[in-house]
Amino acid sequence: MRRPKSKKFKLQSRLSEVKEIELLESWIASGKPDSGSNPLSLPPPPKGAPIGRLPDGSFSPYAGSEKFSQLPLSKRTKDGLADAKYSKMTDIQRASLPHSLCGRDILGAAKTGSGKTLAFVIPVLEKLYRARWGPEDGVGCIIMSPTRELAGQLFEVLKSVGKHHGFSAGLLIGGRKDVDAEKERVNELNILVCTPGRLLQHMDETPNFECSQLQVLVLDEADRILDVGFKKELNAIISQLPKHRQTLLFSATQTKSVQDLARLSLKDPEYLSVHEESATATPNRLEQTAMVVPLDQKLDMLWSFIKAHLNSRILVFLSSCKQVRFVFETFKKLRPGIPLKCLHGRMNQERRMGIYAQFCEKRSILFSTDVASRGLDFNKAVDWVVQVDCPEDVASYIHRVGRTARYLSGGRSILFLMPSETKMLDKLQEKKIPIRFIKANTKRLQPVSGLLAALLVKYPNLQYLAQRAFITYLRSIHKQRDKEIFEVTKLPIDEFAASLGLPMTPKVRFLKQKVKDKKVLEGLTLVPESNSDKNASELLGGTLATGTPKKAELELDEVLATGRPEKAELELGEGFLLEKDAQHVEEATDIRVDVPATRVLKKKKLKINVHRPVGTRVVFDDEGNTLPPLAKLADTKTGSDSVNLDKDKVSQRYAELREEMKVVDKVDKALDRQRRKEKRIKEKMKWKRGRDEEEGDVESEDISGSDGEATNGRRNKKAKVYFDSDSDDGETKKAQDNAGLVTSAITLAEQEELALKLLSSMHS
Repeated sequence: MRRPKSKKFKLQSRLSEVKEIELLESWIASGKPDSGSNPLSLPPPPKGAPIGRLPDGSFSPYAGSEKFSQLPLSKRTKDGLADAKYSKMTDIQRASLPHSLCGRDILGAAKTGSGKTLAFVIPVLEKLYRARWGPEDGVGCIIMSPTRELAGQLFEVLKSVGKHHGFSAGLLIGGRKDVDAEKERVNELNILVCTPGRLLQHMDETPNFECSQLQVLVLDEADRILDVGFKKELNAIISQLPKHRQTLLFSATQTKSVQDLARLSLKDPEYLSVHEESATATPNRLEQTAMVVPLDQKLDMLWSFIKAHLNSRILVFLSSCKQVRFVFETFKKLRPGIPLKCLHGRMNQERRMGIYAQFCEKRSILFSTDVASRGLDFNKAVDWVVQVDCPEDVASYIHRVGRTARYLSGGRSILFLMPSETKMLDKLQEKKIPIRFIKANTKRLQPVSGLLAALLVKYPNLQYLAQRAFITYLRSIHKQRDKEIFEVTKLPIDEFAASLGLPMTPKVRFLKQKVKDKKVLEGLTLVPESNSDKNASELLGGTLATGTPKKAELELDEVLATGRPEKAELELGEGFLLEKDAQHVEEATDIRVDVPATRVLKKKKLKINVHRPVGTRVVFDDEGNTLPPLAKLADTKTGSDSVNLDKDKVSQRYAELREEMKVVDKVDKALDRQRRKEKRIKEKMKWKRGRDEEEGDVESEDISGSDGEATNGRRNKKAKVYFDSDSDDGETKKAQDNAGLVTSAITLAEQEELALKLLSSMHS
């Protein structure tokens, strides 16, 4: 058993920590880089140069260093880096660490897989260590991530690098059921790695939870957190944080919006974009290709690609959760010869983390939404990134392809574009993305639409899933902002439905209305003024498709009519897609369209004219003459108020009702008394029958012993005994004497007949 450390040893360790902290602060202050400078432009220190305090009392420069050992870091942090086998710094680490160690705000932008995590984990540990932060000091740092998987990955890096420190850290993400346990411990944590939703939940619900002493705020994938999806949550969180703090923002595609920076209260931030001057915006070892694939051939091309790369680890991106589920379930039943997995935001947290771990370990194919496009670093290199659906913008494309070619490894990506989406290639090339266009080899294409149709017949639940996948894809295209690339009216929806195996194209009401409005606008711009009213009425009166939709079709239409968003997708706010759509609608309302006069009049008829005079009430007498409005209130004959007459009538009516109720109560009481009396007589007769049967059994045992021995093995069921008043006994006995019968001398049938006679005589 190890001996506990003595008080003298603890005192010496505390003194050594104090001396180390003083040394680090002096070192940082002496070599502080100039604000606005880029340490990458400085030459690294020569090999063999002394590190730390020099003989003349000065310190070695650390700006421009290439190794972690040359930075003013504590021994505990350096030991953690050495244990995790981190020795050399990447470009983003060389550029940001000299500034962040000085306590400055950072906006860091670098390519995917360039080591941004260590660029903010190290300053967090050093800031709290130099402040001698303890459990009693509360929350000192908050690291926010847009997705749960990325938050878990950051927490693992924090544990590996900071394992020699004594800080308490916690992972707060959604999808867990142990919220009560988190509430008990969250006040004792020093570092929180969390998602915005769960952090805001603790701020609102956990008693005594506060972040008034916060030292560092870190936003990983900051551009996504600052997006409209997290706007409400982030504003609520920032309002509860102190303004005097250090803020670190890192992402592959950074924002320069003044409004966003003002929301975070940044003070003279250092903007560091290490790859801004590079020739490409994506990793150099990434080979990128794109091909034109019609919408109805996308699944055929995906199936053919999978069959041709059975020995690769492939990450496939689709637009919606329903598409991911449909492709995963159908391809799984077709058995391509390689393990298949799916990952989307509608799954619970345990399944998501389990699938993420399995994909890291085994060679397989992962179908996913954009929940896996941000920050995830798979343990083993991803060979291919396949984008079946076009990303919404260039930033989404960069983050998707960034899951492969991490750090020093290579990778390949392929993008499927429809003929109407080819303009995306020009936008990618404008952002310095070296993507190469290739033509698809249709000879090796393996159609699967027939197999999917057979599966939908065999498994009816897949047919509903196919309809939902069809609807959600059209909805995702409809919600896109860039209408130059994404136009839902240009899609071949009938061919797309057939490619999913659907026997009929689901009816989509919003699509019909969109086509209808488009035709109306085209007609308004082309027809002459004289015939504009007639043509507009014809266009407005025309219909597209008739027929009564089925229940499933109505449900699908309701999804688009209500605009219900997917749950917990990327842990975005409930109105992520709706916010974008609202902005698009606001932009569209600025456009004025001249509509015909007939349409305007029709609109006005539906509105109430508030300036029209209010209607008046007219009263007539018996002869048909109109009366003044107040003439009815007074009695012209007596001069008395008619209200008093009404009160007298009301009181008289109440008196009559009371008399009627008294009579009814007497009748009800008599009937109730009679009913209870009949019930007592019936129960008394049952009790007497049971007693007579017992006496008869005793007599039979005395007469014949053989019968008694035969029935000795089974006991007679004990009859129920009812207890009534003595008066009832007298009445029953008297009634039996009047009938001239003795109950002990008659049979059971005769007793029942006697009871019926007694009951009938009582009613008569």
